[in-house]
Amino acid sequence: MARIIENTTGGRRIIKLSTSDIISVIQEYQQLVGENRRCEDVRSILDDNVIFIPEDV
Repeated sequence: MARIIENTTGGRRIIKLSTSDIISVIQEYQQLVGENRRCEDVRSILDDNVIFIPEDV
């Protein structure tokens, strides 16, 4: 599970991903995007979709 690490200085938080999280994101990316896409097409597809990562509590 992903773990959110708070930033003590008040900046952006860090999200620590496990190997399983990374593989899950890649699999979801591959399903959304498919193959042989231009960079602009990939950005457009990803802008229209959200990939969720469960948070470790």
